Amino acid sequence: MKKLLILIIFHLSLITCATAQTGKVVSFILNSKALQNTGGENPNRKVSVYLPPNYDGSTQRYPVIYYLHGFMGKDSIFANMKNILDEGIRRQKIKPFIFVQADQYTLFEGSFYSNSSLTGNWDEFESKELVEYLDKNFKTIPNRESRGIAGHSMGGYGAFKIGMLHPEVFSSIYALSPGLLAMVKEFGPNSTSYKEVQNVKTQDDLKKTYYPKVLVAVARAWSPNPNKPPFFCDFPFSYEGDKMIVNQSVLEKWEANMPVYMVDKYADNLRKMTAIKLDWGRNDSPRFPVQIGMLSQRLENLGINHFSEEYIGDHGNKIWTIDGRVLNDLLPFFNDFLKF
Repeated sequence: MKKLLILIIFHLSLITCATAQTGKVVSFILNSKALQNTGGENPNRKVSVYLPPNYDGSTQRYPVIYYLHGFMGKDSIFANMKNILDEGIRRQKIKPFIFVQADQYTLFEGSFYSNSSLTGNWDEFESKELVEYLDKNFKTIPNRESRGIAGHSMGGYGAFKIGMLHPEVFSSIYALSPGLLAMVKEFGPNSTSYKEVQNVKTQDDLKKTYYPKVLVAVARAWSPNPNKPPFFCDFPFSYEGDKMIVNQSVLEKWEANMPVYMVDKYADNLRKMTAIKLDWGRNDSPRFPVQIGMLSQRLENLGINHFSEEYIGDHGNKIWTIDGRVLNDLLPFFNDFLKF
């Protein structure tokens, strides 16, 4: 009987230890003042937060990684994501931390993390409202040295841009395969994308596309036009047959939102960063290696220290996996450069 009791206690202790090494995900709805808009977007945004093991039983305060999802993504921290975050702490890739992901899905499937007179101020929502809410309601370390911003694809674009614009809020940036850094390849003026989008007349037809859908989401963020149904936006390029027409004023608005063209203006902000990293998969879509290379070269020319790395992978196969970038590169990066 005594041996049985000891065995039961031993197994209970193993269960307790296993539980103690597991974080949890909590969610809430944030009613955003920044996202009040005339474009039909819902200002009530779901936010999911990963809390490290023993969060509730500890008085410890934690640094925060703000993570921005990609185009067509939402707030969800899926089971495999939570497992990777747990594994990062278990393997001591990173000390215990808080991880935040907000829903920035729109009617056209992506906010591009930009302030817009049509769709709302998504930059302000992420960099101000959300940060203030987390600092007020969670056990964060409420200073820039303990805040990092990261994201993948559209989220990588947003992470770099928001971090660049708000060095008083964030100290470190990790952009995984960031998109829309420059007008190249599939989004370049001589691609078929601009011809395709001007031939789309309804939202139902738009949903059947990819590149035109992205262009509409971008245009509603960067060059909204309330007098131009059905999508209420302008594009930098249009076509008359095969002749390309450059809409100069719209082009300037787009370049004012693309990091390759922005970094000269905000170089001093970037120099305030503790660390910056860009990465991309060698086998990704053609635009990614080109535009990230352009950005990295421009940063180097401006004397802005950063890490820039190509790895063997495509756009998504080595992100949230055991052999992927989040566990083996992103989390160690923030462990090195955030203040715990």
